[in-house]
Amino acid sequence: VFIYAAIFKVVDAQGFSQSIYNYKLMPDLTINALSIVIPWIELVAGLLLILGISVKENSLILSSLLLIFIIAISISLARGLNIECGCFGTVSGAKVGLLKIFENVGLFIVGLILIKFDSKFLSLSKQ
Repeated sequence: VFIYAAIFKVVDAQGFSQSIYNYKLMPDLTINALSIVIPWIELVAGLLLILGISVKENSLILSSLLLIFIIAISISLARGLNIECGCFGTVSGAKVGLLKIFENVGLFIVGLILIKFDSKFLSLSKQ
């Protein structure tokens, strides 16, 4: 999911930048940097997770991003904003809403499971 989402954000960094701006949560000066950094974090952590490298650490990174996304979507809902989530860049057109919160919470729970429980069977790095 993260790799797929990251690819669309990397390809259309300007569109993703607009999605971040639409949330009206971040100072304008940080938006371009975030639109570049977030997809690369998703891409690298997602690839390493699939490869079984540092499973717990990459699960923590991605779970942290998910928590930020959950908070951002919740705030936008509370503000009554009718905006696209930007989850897959500009290609999906999905709006923020309870469904997006539930999707992110589900992925967040999976991440917590990978962090909490012994995931050596999923990992190439036998710690």
